[in-house]
Amino acid sequence: MSIAYISHPDCQLHEMGAHHPEQPARLTAISDRLVASGLDMVLHHFDAPLAERSMLLLAHDERYVEQVYATAPEQGLVWLDGDTAMNPHTLQAALRAVGAVSLGVDLVMQGRVRQVFCAVRPPGHHAERARGMGFCIFNNVAIAALHALQAHGLERVAIVDFDVHHGNGTEDIVAGDERILFCSSFQHPFYPHSGADTDVPNVINSPLPAGAGGAALREVVERQWLPALREFAPQLLLISAGFDGHAADDMAQLNFVDTDYAWVTGQLCQLASESAQGRVVSALEGGYELHALARSVEAHIKAFMDY
Repeated sequence: MSIAYISHPDCQLHEMGAHHPEQPARLTAISDRLVASGLDMVLHHFDAPLAERSMLLLAHDERYVEQVYATAPEQGLVWLDGDTAMNPHTLQAALRAVGAVSLGVDLVMQGRVRQVFCAVRPPGHHAERARGMGFCIFNNVAIAALHALQAHGLERVAIVDFDVHHGNGTEDIVAGDERILFCSSFQHPFYPHSGADTDVPNVINSPLPAGAGGAALREVVERQWLPALREFAPQLLLISAGFDGHAADDMAQLNFVDTDYAWVTGQLCQLASESAQGRVVSALEGGYELHALARSVEAHIKAFMDY
């Protein structure tokens, strides 16, 4: 069964300044790498639709959604926080990002594809119910999880987040919702300085110290995530795929390499094949060293092909 690749040119029009690490070139680097490797030819390409406001309200407070729409500038930049800005194209890009992941859910639930990768920006996992932050406007993956539950009648959805930063926004939205199991690995202490002391039954946070490499990630996956995921038996697996834990990425101090991302992806695909009919939808989060990002995404998608 084919693998879907969902993106949209609007996602490259969102810019937050010439020196901002979350830049349009991230998507160009990924696309160029997939073409050069030949992988692009075997992917089923889809344009991301625009999400409607009703989709945003699955995860976000109405007042916050209205604030984002009202803040969207006609020219220049408007800053939501010290890291996160909107230009005249940001709202459109953010709606495409939400639409991409939700379309990915629809595609796997309809049996049209088995796995999906969403090459979108802005990312989403720092966006809380009532606040955007950390480069994120809307929480793409949390919205998609709630969409899967509402529109497709699922009872159990898992979200796995292996970004170098804690997915505080996703946790804020799904904590306490027994229909969703959230597993997150991240460097700690580090931005956004959360997650290490969470005590919620449906949240498994796995903080890693600076300098940790692939062996530490594998131990987290094997000892913490996989047993909990198998007990939960998700009917759909969503991935917040952050590649900023790569050793070449100077955003942080983890030391993962391309093969670590391939390994964890394979483990998650195997888990999905046991209870979710292999259904996996992955969305881009972090990853700012362009060469490492592109190689890591290639390894991530190639791992889908074995399942």
